[in-house]
Amino acid sequence: MTTARGLRSLDSSPRLWLREEDRRPVYYTATVAGGDAPVYGERWLDTAEGPLRRWEPGRSKLAAALVRGYAGRLPRPGDRWLYLGAATGTTVSHVADLVGEKGRVFAVERSLRPFARLLTLADRYPNVLPILADARHPETYEGDVRTADAVYADIAQADQVDIVRENARRFLRPDGLVLVALKTASMGREREPRQHVETASAQLASSMELDRPIGLEPFHKRHFFLSGAPTRRLFRDPGASAELRRGRAPRAG
Repeated sequence: MTTARGLRSLDSSPRLWLREEDRRPVYYTATVAGGDAPVYGERWLDTAEGPLRRWEPGRSKLAAALVRGYAGRLPRPGDRWLYLGAATGTTVSHVADLVGEKGRVFAVERSLRPFARLLTLADRYPNVLPILADARHPETYEGDVRTADAVYADIAQADQVDIVRENARRFLRPDGLVLVALKTASMGREREPRQHVETASAQLASSMELDRPIGLEPFHKRHFFLSGAPTRRLFRDPGASAELRRGRAPRAG
C-alpha cells in the first residue's frame, strides 16, 4: 500500500473517492473486503479513513462511465443492487464497496467458469450474493432478490435491452435506477454503433426517463453507457416476459 494525498470523498456516494492524477480523474472505493490483496491487480492506498482500491476504467465499464462524464446516481451505503452479467466480479467488487456492509449486491452470472471466481470473491465480500442463473429467466431468482434499488446490466447478448427491461419490471423500486453497459457489437455489425444506441434508447424510453448516452471509448470499444429512472409504464406493461422465458429475443415496440 501507499499513502494517499489529494483525495476527496463524493457527496453522491460517500464511499467513493476522487483525486486528479496526470490531469485526469481517478476514482477509488473504500473497501469492505478482508485483507489487503487486490481483487484483479488494482492498486490499494492506505489512508486515515481506511484502505481504498483504485477503480480502473479499463477493467470496469462503470468506472469508465465516471471518467467519461457520468454524473448520475451511484451506489450508496445500504443499497440493494441487482447486477446482471457479473462475470468474475471486477465491477461487482467496487459496487459492493460502495453499498457497504449493510448493502447487498445480487450478482447474476450464467457461465460456470467466471461464477467459480465470483464465489471466491464472495468469501471476501459477505455483501455479494452470487446467483448462477440466466438473466433471461428472472423468475428463477425472484425469491432471492425480491426488490432492488438499482439494476445494472453488462450483458453481451443481442436481446440485452429486453432482459434489462424485464428484470427492472420485476425487481426495481419505483424510485430506482437502471444502468446499462450497452455492447453494440452484440446487437449486430450490420449497423453503426450509434444506430444501435438509438434503437436501444428508443426501446428503453418507452418505459424509462433516460439520460444522455455516454460513449465508453477508448476504454471499451463499441460500448455505450445508458442510465435512467423507471416510469409507471414499466410496472404496468409486462413487456415480452413470455418470450424471454422461452429464450427468444422479444420483438421491438
